Order: sequence, then structure tokens, then C-alpha cells
Amino acid sequence: MTVTYRHVDVFATRPFTGNSLAVFPGGADLSAEQMLVITQELRHFETIFLGEPGADNVVDARIFDLFEELDFAGHPLLGAAAVLHESRGSDEELRWGFRLQDRTVTITTRPTADGYRVALNQGAPQFLGTVEGDDRGEIAAALNLDALADLPLDVVSTGLRYLIVPVRGGLDRARIVRDDFAELIGRHGAQFAYLLDVDAVEGRHWNNDGVMEDVATGSAAGCVGAYLARHGVVPAGEEFTLRQGRFTGRPSRITVSAEGAPDALTNIRVGGDVVMVATGTLDVLP
Repeated sequence: MTVTYRHVDVFATRPFTGNSLAVFPGGADLSAEQMLVITQELRHFETIFLGEPGADNVVDARIFDLFEELDFAGHPLLGAAAVLHESRGSDEELRWGFRLQDRTVTITTRPTADGYRVALNQGAPQFLGTVEGDDRGEIAAALNLDALADLPLDVVSTGLRYLIVPVRGGLDRARIVRDDFAELIGRHGAQFAYLLDVDAVEGRHWNNDGVMEDVATGSAAGCVGAYLARHGVVPAGEEFTLRQGRFTGRPSRITVSAEGAPDALTNIRVGGDVVMVATGTLDVLP
């Protein structure tokens, strides 16, 4: 049995920038164990496996990073939607539903001169807590930061729970320097941390072991949009661009907007460009 996949770059207007991704359009029949092994073999930050789209353009999707299956992730869904649009061969804007483990999200796609423009509605955000007091300093030290911006450290979720860590003056020195970082942020209800230079609107994110830095984090971008709207840094309803990936050599641009009132946000939209890079075939399966 052979399985084909599409290699795409997300949040990129040209190949070999942005966040790379493997999309398996016919991968629904693989086991979870096979999906994880394939993801680890290909070494993309994440890989997505799809069922066949129904008549209503709703498709089952499973997302894996190098360690486990994820309930939600941004750039795999955007890249997968572009691959589905390509297979449909339409010049019109299309709408897709992706059925995840605990919810279905909607994505729109339209062709561009270089690939596809894709937008994901992440739904209403949840603000789940704030890190206060001496714990702020502990978080800063764990990320090799001297100081934080005079803004809250909020745990925000649009599918995954991110601790938004605001800084001013650049992210060059930032890195994870504690082996128990996952436990540290977990005490505050977060799964991951996202560093945000508030003035430059630029972010960085690592796996919790600090070894691998993500190029562009769509799930976190939605949380950033909610955070900036909640605290009046970017007006609700105004689209802005979040930059990421400079430190990995793969600059990425993520468009974000938060709808609703600052204290009652309704929809967070995250989008970007997707370009096609390659088609591959697995000659054997794990």
C-alpha cells in the first residue's frame, strides 16, 4: 500500500518560507500510531491526515506534532484547506468544514497568483486566568527575559491554551532555560507559552522542551488577537499582521482580527497565504 501527500508552506507567499506542512488527503484509514510515526519521519512541525470531503465540504481531520495528537492547530488546517481547494480545481472562493476531535471549524479558500489565500474562523476565545505577583518573574526567568511588558500574562484559548508573555524591546535573547517548563506553565493552566513583542507585533514559540522553535503558530495567533483586543493594544475588528519565524530563517506573516467588544469577543479570524512545494509518496507504511 502506498500513500501520497502534499508538501505546502503556510503563511508564505513563496516556497521555502513560512511553516512547512505535510497534508495526507487520503490518510483517514491510517492508525493513530502510524500517523505519529509518519509525522516523526517527515519532521515537519506538524502533519495533518484527512478523510474524504462530504457533499457539504466537511472533512474529518487528525493533526499530529512530533510527540502526540493535537485537538487543534492553525497552520495544518489552513494548509489542508488549500490542498483540498487545489484538488477541486475551482477558481471560486470555497468554504470548508474540518471536523476535529471535539468541534468543527470553518475555513475559506480562494486562489491567488502564487497559491491560495486561506482564512480560519477560530470562534470565540476563552480567557482562563492571569499570572500575577512573583510568578511573573518566575515565568520571565524561565524564558531568559530580564523584564516583561506592563501588561497581564493571560492564559487564552481558541482551541489550545497559551500563556501570552508580553515583552517590549525585542525577542533576541529569549529561550526556554528550565527543564520543567511544561510543569511551570501547567500550574497556571497553560499547555504552551507564546512570547509576544507588543511593539513589533512579533512572536516566538517553542516546544516545551525548548529544543525546537516553531516557524509560525496559527493556534497561538488567534490567542494573540484576542489578547491584544482585550487589552486595547489593537482595536477589535481591525486586522493586523503578526510576524514570526525570523529566528528560524523562515519569515512568516499571519493576519489576525478579533470581532466583538473587547470584553465580549465573538470570533477570532486567522489567515495567510499557502504555496505548493512538492508531492510525495510513501512506498511503505509503518
